Amino acid sequence: MNGEAEGRYEETAAMPEGTGRNPEGTGCGASSMATTKGYCGQERQDLMEAVVERGNMERALRRVMSNKGVPGVDGLRVEDLRGWCIRHWSALKEALLAGEYQPQPVLGVEIPKSGGGMRQLGIPTAVDRLIQQAMHQVLSPLFEPGFSESSYGFRPGRNAHQAVLKAREYVSEGRRFVVDIDLEKFFDRVNHACLWPVWHVGSKIHAFCASSGGTCKQGCYKEEWKANG
Repeated sequence: MNGEAEGRYEETAAMPEGTGRNPEGTGCGASSMATTKGYCGQERQDLMEAVVERGNMERALRRVMSNKGVPGVDGLRVEDLRGWCIRHWSALKEALLAGEYQPQPVLGVEIPKSGGGMRQLGIPTAVDRLIQQAMHQVLSPLFEPGFSESSYGFRPGRNAHQAVLKAREYVSEGRRFVVDIDLEKFFDRVNHACLWPVWHVGSKIHAFCASSGGTCKQGCYKEEWKANG
């Protein structure tokens, strides 16, 4: 890709896509967050211990390395990630267990969309990708039971082909109306304080998410690419 890059830093959020179904509590803001803090402690520690467990981290490392991808803001290549972990794992694990780890900004690049406008791509560092993958492997089985049976996006064992087959089934039943709704840039604009109680599918998960907020929200170093004429 040719072009001139201009960087600027601003606060943004990197939240996982999808929410639970039939949540307990709908509060939002400081009061709900204050309640969340009461859950923190041993339950949160148990989940983080599972995240940093050797087998879980090895699986996460293999997945991140197989996905490859370009470096983030720190320039660390994915193929150099294992060596980095060997040198720095003790300090990284200690920071994660203490709730003191701070992710680096994602590298944000805007590229043109085929239908007009720009699409924002966020590229985390290789280390943050490793941590996100390790957390995903622990949290995904806990969140999965709360999802709707009609949800096919970004879920294990689910894909777009299954959604198409289900749509054909509805058509064969005589249904004729389709409602297509897209909330533009929802996760860029949503009030994340409102999402904590929505995700309250168990105090252990709620406590972990609240006390690990630094890994869910991070800055973004944006690069705006201008195509050469």
